[in-house]
Amino acid sequence: MLSENNYGVWAVKMKTFMRAQGVWAAVEGDGVVDDKKDQIALAAIVQTVPEAVVLAIAEKDTTKEAWDALKEMHIGEERVRNANVQTLKMELERLYMEDAETIGEYAMKLTTIVNKIRALGTKVEETTVVEKLLHTVTDKFQHIVGTIEQWGDVTKMYVMEAIGRLKAYEASLAGQRRGKEGEQQLLFTRAEWEAKIAEEKKSDEAPRQRRQEEVPRQVQQVKN
Repeated sequence: MLSENNYGVWAVKMKTFMRAQGVWAAVEGDGVVDDKKDQIALAAIVQTVPEAVVLAIAEKDTTKEAWDALKEMHIGEERVRNANVQTLKMELERLYMEDAETIGEYAMKLTTIVNKIRALGTKVEETTVVEKLLHTVTDKFQHIVGTIEQWGDVTKMYVMEAIGRLKAYEASLAGQRRGKEGEQQLLFTRAEWEAKIAEEKKSDEAPRQRRQEEVPRQVQQVKN
């Protein structure tokens, strides 16, 4: 069915169908067109457009007139759509992962732009998206990116697979960071413990030293 966003694809499909039926000459409008073939072609168009569009072309007598009217109706929308596609492509070109972002957050931004472009009828290959993802993540992912490109076939990789591998590597980095923080906490606790032992030893030595000082005084008192 013809919609607001698929005129180009619809036109190609209709051309292929009407050629297969031997009635495409009714659209081209070259020479004399058999009336029966013209009505068959016109019926094919009417069956593949919304009701509101049927009413708009109801007054057209020939297939060519109906076809030209549909083209004129959508050509302006197509120009606007192409302009929007170009804007989104430039946005995609400028997109890079920020240091504070996670892979999940960045992947969402990337796939949202790609899906908008696809929704406007422009094809975006999976390989293009995968390469964009791998080449625009932050430097801390360069090791896994190199591994993926060296051992994996990027040309056959799906976007979700690439995202999954990056997320797994991100999780391993987070685990290593937590391990180092734990070691630092352990060292700090051990330092506190050693300081406490030293303090306890000092506390134990003070009474002993006092007793050692008191013995000579007691001896001296006895002599006197």
